[in-house]
Amino acid sequence: MHHRETARAGEQIAAEYLSRCGCEILQRNWRCPYGEVDLIAQDGQTLLFVEVKARHNVSYNFPREAVDARKQTRLRQCADLYLSLYAPEAPCRFDVVEVWWRAGKARIEWLRDAF
Repeated sequence: MHHRETARAGEQIAAEYLSRCGCEILQRNWRCPYGEVDLIAQDGQTLLFVEVKARHNVSYNFPREAVDARKQTRLRQCADLYLSLYAPEAPCRFDVVEVWWRAGKARIEWLRDAF
């Protein structure tokens, strides 16, 4: 599977998983001048800015390790803009959903309040 296909599949799996867990998906791949947020969801009254990381091989590191300080800064900038435009009073948090495959089956880990 190509990198983009892996990323798309991971985002789809993550969106379905969050929905099954009671979250409402508000936006997918929301873009702004600072970058892109993979998923924006609502969990009760809280807005979630979700970075999805998908990998086929986790032998060397887990997908969450790709959400470095630079990526976190960009996500915070995107979130600040989104909140100012659509929900200035809403509480929010930053989550990471990692997806990887083992023996042909997708594995999912939802890291709430990841940073």
